[in-house]
Amino acid sequence: MQSKIIENQTLFTWIEEIKTLCRPNDVVIWTGTQKQYDELADEEVKTGKAIRLNPEKRPNSLLYRSDPSDVARIEKRTFISTSKEENAGPTNNWISPKDLKPRMLSLYKNSMKGRTMYVIPFSMGLIGLGMSRLGVEITDSPYVALNMHIMTRTGDKVLDLINNGQDFVKCLHSVGYPLEPGMKDPVWPCAPIEEKYISHFPEERMIWSYGSGYGGNALLGKKCLALRIASSMAEKEGWLAEHMLILKLKDANNNVKYITGAFPSACGKTNLAMINPSLKGWKAETIGDDIAWMEIKDDGKMYAINPEAGFFGVAPGTSIRSNPNAMKTIEKNTIFTNVALTDDNDVWWKDLKDEEPNHLIDWRGNDWNKGDILRPDHPNARFTAPIINCPTLAKNYESPVPISAILFGGRRPSTIPLVHQSFDFEHGIFLGSIMGSEITAAVLDENIGKVRRDPFAMLPFIGYNISNYIQHWLDVSKKSNDELLPKIFYVNWFRKDKDTFLWPGFGENSRVLEWILQRTEGKENFIETPIGLVPDLDKFNLEGLSVSRTKMEELVKVDKSTWEIEIKSIENYFRMYKNNIPHILKNQLNNLKKRFDI
Repeated sequence: MQSKIIENQTLFTWIEEIKTLCRPNDVVIWTGTQKQYDELADEEVKTGKAIRLNPEKRPNSLLYRSDPSDVARIEKRTFISTSKEENAGPTNNWISPKDLKPRMLSLYKNSMKGRTMYVIPFSMGLIGLGMSRLGVEITDSPYVALNMHIMTRTGDKVLDLINNGQDFVKCLHSVGYPLEPGMKDPVWPCAPIEEKYISHFPEERMIWSYGSGYGGNALLGKKCLALRIASSMAEKEGWLAEHMLILKLKDANNNVKYITGAFPSACGKTNLAMINPSLKGWKAETIGDDIAWMEIKDDGKMYAINPEAGFFGVAPGTSIRSNPNAMKTIEKNTIFTNVALTDDNDVWWKDLKDEEPNHLIDWRGNDWNKGDILRPDHPNARFTAPIINCPTLAKNYESPVPISAILFGGRRPSTIPLVHQSFDFEHGIFLGSIMGSEITAAVLDENIGKVRRDPFAMLPFIGYNISNYIQHWLDVSKKSNDELLPKIFYVNWFRKDKDTFLWPGFGENSRVLEWILQRTEGKENFIETPIGLVPDLDKFNLEGLSVSRTKMEELVKVDKSTWEIEIKSIENYFRMYKNNIPHILKNQLNNLKKRFDI
């Protein structure tokens, strides 16, 4: 059967090798049809792996509960495997392929016994688009097959391109739980933490993942291909693969512009990507909420696509108040992971509504009653929803769009103003390199709440040496000039006065976006500070805003004493580059110190 379908010899040989190695009971070539998806979803419900949600409240939607050891990205078990350690750089966990491959091959041996092996051809980006890239994921996880169907463009049309000779990234995944005859399959099979590996081989454009069935550890088109491998591909091919939303903005005069924004996970990318502007006459449309592939075209402008076909969003904190468009997006055809279950078979998570139910089934499958100390959902509970569900989806969401502004940001309770603009593109690269944010529950880390530097929101996702990554941004910028390149801004919605947020956020963020778009047109609406250009409040849209002038002044304040501390923190962070710090960062840091007269 396979020889009739798989005409690409490289793919055919690889599938046969994995069959021999992993020994699945059966092999299914994913065709990408709705019928195939529905049949597999029904089988998952029948076997107790998934829960079918109330069809009247949440049509064609499922709930999964993962093993408590398998709830997030596992950065400590994520590896970049290159021939030389310096090719991976100081921000990545490096293992030599000579060491890693034998170790993982021994784990893969017979790992799919008792299971079905799914072969999933997929496209990141519109099938056939020049900026798109192809992959094939081999997995023994039905959960992965269902999620990849939502998150990417899968099936026969992709296979046709591969059969016609188009390159693809090899993505191998196993949950690492072989089934011997008579063994009971757990609801969420996975391997112990010490046997989990999420491994990338950028020199071979290959991904091997073992032991985890969760999120980006297993949906290999997402962070693994779209960022780690793609960033390495982009360095060689002259483009950028970035952890960014893409937003289409239309002002009251129907002027249209596009922006991208890089924020660490769980810091508001999805909320901004689906913003409902509070400004009269303004409209925002969604292109993507997580990943942007960008390149400079012949006209000197930077264009971006969203390579994904779905949203893999953080559920806790998502509500009608924070993101009504996300709530509409997940009304149907959605897979939920590690949320709580209501008595009428619907979903629940923290901050969904003001009033908590009296009783729920928590994410571990146990009874939960109002007042219990433990929360009923996991902090990193997720939803997987088709992008076409989004009510604010732009009609041209699959086409490359010209970018006018790039936003960087994170959770900083002090120091960083509400918004500031870089002096030029090179200074903007510096701003991206010093991004810092409070650590969130999207990562298994004991330091939740502390600030870590997260350059370009790419710290866990750069597939090669960070010094070369910074240099690559500079090299890409040299293909154009500051007049045509996007303007770069740093935003911080999370500045506080003691424990209270100074800025209301949500739809009011459109006021900041208005100021940003005015700056892309050269409007004189700023005050120059040592860190960049901040809004002149006399020229900032404050009409109807429930924030006092005093608070606004605090929001855009640049304080030398706090920046002296910040500069020391940046200097300390830059030590990780050792003797390989990019000259652009060294020069920009010196310029910053001079502007503060430090």
